[in-house]
Amino acid sequence: MGNRMDMVNGSLGDKIIRYTIPLALTGILQQLFNAADLAVVGQFAGKEAMAAVGSNASVIGLLVNLFVGISLGSNVIIARSIGQGNEENISKAVHTSVVVALLGGLFLTVLGEFLAPGVVNMLDVPEDVYPLAVKYLRIYLAGMPVILLYNFEAAIFRSCGNTQTPLAALVISGVLNVILNLFFVLGMGMDVDGVAAATVLANLVSAVILFAALMKTDLAIHIDPRKLRVHGDVLGQILKIGIPAGIQGMIFSFANIIIQSAVNSLGTTVMAASSAAYNLEIFAYYIMNSFGQACTTFVGQNYGAGKGDRCRKVLKLCLLQSLLSTATASGLILLFGHPLLSIFNTDPDVIAAGQIRLGYMFAAYLFSFTQESLSGYLRGFGVSFIPAACAVIGICGVRLTWIFTVFRQTPSFATVMQVYPVSLGITTLVILAVTLLVKPSRRYVARPQ
Repeated sequence: MGNRMDMVNGSLGDKIIRYTIPLALTGILQQLFNAADLAVVGQFAGKEAMAAVGSNASVIGLLVNLFVGISLGSNVIIARSIGQGNEENISKAVHTSVVVALLGGLFLTVLGEFLAPGVVNMLDVPEDVYPLAVKYLRIYLAGMPVILLYNFEAAIFRSCGNTQTPLAALVISGVLNVILNLFFVLGMGMDVDGVAAATVLANLVSAVILFAALMKTDLAIHIDPRKLRVHGDVLGQILKIGIPAGIQGMIFSFANIIIQSAVNSLGTTVMAASSAAYNLEIFAYYIMNSFGQACTTFVGQNYGAGKGDRCRKVLKLCLLQSLLSTATASGLILLFGHPLLSIFNTDPDVIAAGQIRLGYMFAAYLFSFTQESLSGYLRGFGVSFIPAACAVIGICGVRLTWIFTVFRQTPSFATVMQVYPVSLGITTLVILAVTLLVKPSRRYVARPQ
């Protein structure tokens, strides 16, 4: 299952790389679940089914991100407790996190089943896509308990430096997901319901694998089913960090729902192209996001140990390594954009529109890598409100204003995509200025909780 990584002593650069590579691969593999869904329905069920799957991405993200943010709160509290050597607090946080994941997943399942038709209707999905989109969303939401459980379990492992075990679980479930996609769609004649069911079953397998691994480990993150309960004091610490992070993710997703609605208004071809490009660009995003998560965990442990100088060094290394890695991945995807997009759909119009999205998104990533690392740095100290506030101003505010003003005057796909570099550029400048003014490593490290 991998040994705990010593983040508070010794070298940092090589450890950050060892931490981020499995983490980035895990994110990419998760996205391959969706890419497999799109590829199968795009090739064998038509572009309407492909558009139905893609149109739900922002809605699912909105519902999931609150609890993924809370799991980030778990990561920070456990990492800080590891730095302090507080095994009692580690155990409380681990068991509380598992219960919160299951209860949160059940809540989203029940809520989603009632709201799915209305939510899809709000997206201005074309009439021929609407019933398929509702069917996919309902089945996907039925799997929320196991989807959230996997994310919380992965956060627990990452807090002690183990990113290999979540990756191993996803390798197994990822292969299963592809097999089930083909079985349900080709073998049983299903469409979006088949790929949704395959995704849920694959996530069930990965969640069970990680739960068994947490029961077997001899580290402080060990799970004892008899101890599964919510500890109010630790839950408060987790929510203090996790809720602002979750709200930030929800705001991000809400803004993307508005953008998706604008994309949907341009027709099925643009919808399919946007979905295909998203499933390529997200690979580069997961690389830079992994450095943001690494920054959170490394800073969290060193903050717990009272080592402010190492916290600042972590940020510098994450920024540099993220820049080099993200630029390389983005360049390769742009270079091979045409053949990669054709994997999802061979329509020349879909491919051309997809290349437009890739160009604008990778321009936005020139700013995004800085924003990801800075947000991770602040959260490592437990400073979660500031990144959330910056997201409200720079992401949600700018994107909503852009769609309701600029896009309405010039309703084209290029106009929609231009909002990404503009909004991320503004957000990066704001969060950079705030970080320089607050100086969290000096302000907070002297008095760890």
